[in-house]
Amino acid sequence: MNPHKAFPTSIVELFLSQWRNRQLIIQLTKRDVLGRYRGSVMGLAWSFLNPLIMLAVYTFVFSVVFKTRWGVGGEDKMNFAIILFAGLIVFGLFAECINRAPSLILSNANYVKKVVFPLEILASVVVGSALFHACISLIVLLIAQLLINQRLPWTVVVFPIVLLPLLLATTGFAWLLSALGVYVRDIAQTTSILTTVLMFLSPLFYPVSALPKNYQVWLHLNPLTFIIEEGRNVLIFGNTPNWIGWVIALAASLLIFAGGFWWFQKTRKGFADVL
Repeated sequence: MNPHKAFPTSIVELFLSQWRNRQLIIQLTKRDVLGRYRGSVMGLAWSFLNPLIMLAVYTFVFSVVFKTRWGVGGEDKMNFAIILFAGLIVFGLFAECINRAPSLILSNANYVKKVVFPLEILASVVVGSALFHACISLIVLLIAQLLINQRLPWTVVVFPIVLLPLLLATTGFAWLLSALGVYVRDIAQTTSILTTVLMFLSPLFYPVSALPKNYQVWLHLNPLTFIIEEGRNVLIFGNTPNWIGWVIALAASLLIFAGGFWWFQKTRKGFADVL
């Protein structure tokens, strides 16, 4: 393989590459998920126990210690933890991918130097792994909601559609950051700070309506705000999504998705020299 050759950057090649390598993406995602628990006594069971333990902690801290309320009608003391957990599922998926992205190529340098390998699928593997853990957390959330409220809104079936713009945008950011991480090693430190800041600037621990009107505008500039709010609407409150806003979010995420792929393909020819 010539490391300096030009790689295709078209949107068509983007989707063709993902389709051609779908089985490889599945296998590497499986390996990534299982590798996280390799050597532990309980193995994959931790993927279920971790969100269960966190939900129990959130319920105790926010409902019992702080006696926090979200401010919706008919809310009991445990519903705050459910509402918080729903937002954290969305944020956690994004944060895991963004924090892992800068070291993605660095930790797989053997694929760059020794093997003819479709490097672009590594971002999809990271997103797939994060999505698996988000799905486990979602199952925990739905079971808890069913036990507490004795019902689930029918709108939960729409949640994957609500999540689609986030998955596309996150993959685009993963391509961008994984390429930058090869050339600028400080990116990894920056992303961890950025995700921490975003956690408090996203409506996770408070609703958007809790802020003064002049601050709400700024919060809506956070791209995670829309997905978190709409995710709660369909998972918890039984409201249908804001489809106009969803279409706008999807269009923006497609631009990030394509732009991230373009940047990755343009810069990858220099990976071997740096590594």
